[in-house]
Amino acid sequence: MSITAVLGCLYGDEGKGKIIDALASDVDVTIRFQGGSNAGHTIKFDGNDHILHLIPSGIFHSNQKCVLATGVVIDLCQLEDEMNGLTEKGVSFSDRFYIDERASVVLRLHKFLDKKSEADANNEKIGTTQRGIGPCYTDSISRNGVKFYDLKNKDTLQKKITNLYLLHHIEMNEAEILDQIEDLQNHYAKVKEYVVNLPYLVDKWIKEGKNILFEGAQGSLLDVYFGTYPFVTSSHTIAGGIASAVGCSPKHIDQIIGVYKSYFTRVGSGPFPTELNDKIGEKIREQGHEYGSTTGRPRRCGWFDVVSAKYSTMINGVDSIALTLLDVLTGFDTLKICTGYDYGYHKNLYQENEFPADTSLLANIKPIYIELPGWQEDISTCKKWNDLPENAKQYVLTLESLLETPIRIVSVGPNRDQTIYVGK
Repeated sequence: MSITAVLGCLYGDEGKGKIIDALASDVDVTIRFQGGSNAGHTIKFDGNDHILHLIPSGIFHSNQKCVLATGVVIDLCQLEDEMNGLTEKGVSFSDRFYIDERASVVLRLHKFLDKKSEADANNEKIGTTQRGIGPCYTDSISRNGVKFYDLKNKDTLQKKITNLYLLHHIEMNEAEILDQIEDLQNHYAKVKEYVVNLPYLVDKWIKEGKNILFEGAQGSLLDVYFGTYPFVTSSHTIAGGIASAVGCSPKHIDQIIGVYKSYFTRVGSGPFPTELNDKIGEKIREQGHEYGSTTGRPRRCGWFDVVSAKYSTMINGVDSIALTLLDVLTGFDTLKICTGYDYGYHKNLYQENEFPADTSLLANIKPIYIELPGWQEDISTCKKWNDLPENAKQYVLTLESLLETPIRIVSVGPNRDQTIYVGK
C-alpha cells in the first residue's frame, strides 16, 4: 500500500494534472481534497486537451476510483456539465466516483457575492475567478453552509437558503428561492447515487491496502493561512490540510510529491517578486501558452524564485519534486534564479532566504539572482535524463541543490510520454 499526496507548491498552474495522470497507473484511488471549480487541471493525450475543474485527474484511467472530499466546494451545475462532457468521451462514473455528503454546495448567492466583492470600489481586488468559491467557504466556516446531505430535504434546503439571504442582507422573494431549490434538487437527483459517508470508505480502502493519491488544487503559496494573504484562495492547499479535508489521519500519508514549474507564473493580483514585465516575460508566456484554463486570463510570468519555493517545500514536508515545463525555457541565452531577497530598509525583519509572514513586503524587495547559461536544443523529444543538453541538466541540478530536495520527475511537454523519470 502507498498513500501519496501530489501538491502544487507555487501559485497554482504548475502542471499538477499531468503529473497525477502520469502517476495514475500505480494508483487505485484519487481523492481531490480542496478547492472548487476555480481550479483547472489540463491533461493532454491522444492529441486532445482535457480540462477538468472538479473531477479528479485520475478519471481517465478506467480502473481508478475518484473522489470529491469534504473540503471541496461543489457547483452542481458545473459538476453535471463536466460529467456529461466526460461521459460523451466514453468515461464511466458507475462504481468509481464518490462525493462526500459533507461537501458544501456553491449557490447562486455565492457567485453574486463573489462578483459584488470584486466590483466593489472599496474592496481590494483579489482577482478571483468569481465562481463563488470564497463566499461558499465563508458560509461553511460560519456554520451557515448548505451541505450535500441538505439537498435531500426540500424544507431544510428552503430554510437554509432563506436564512443565507437574510444573513447577507439581500432581498429574495419566495418564488425565486423555490426556483433555486428545484434547480438544486434536479441536479442532485443526477448525482445522488455517488454520495457517500467518505471517512468510512477511505478507512476501508486503507485497510484493504489500496494505493491512494491525494490531489491538490491551486498552489501552496495561495494557502489561506500560509500563502500571500490576502491574495490567496479560500482553502488549505498545503499538505496539512489533507487530513481535515478528507477525514483520515495524517499518519497514513507515505510521501508528498511537490509540483514546481521551471519558472514562476501567477494569475490575478498579489505580490510576485520575480515577475518579468518585458519581452522575456512575454516570450515565456507565449512559449508556455500561459493562459488560465479556468478563466483564459494571461498569466504573469517570471523567473524561478527559490526563496518562496523552498518555503513551500518546508511547510509541506516535500519528499521529492516534479519539475514541469522545462521545455518552455528553451531558446534563452541566459536563465536567472532568485536565491534571496534584499529587504532594504526592512532587512532587520527577515533574512535574505526567508519568506515573510507580512507578504506586503514582497512588493518592495529586490530579488537576488544567479545566472545560468541557457540552451537552444529542442528538448521536447527527450525520453531520458541523459538525453537532455548539459545546460538543461545543470539548471535542474542547480534547483535541486538550492531546494535541498531531489527532483525525480522532469516534464518536457504536455503529453504523457513527455515525462522523464530521473534515475530510471
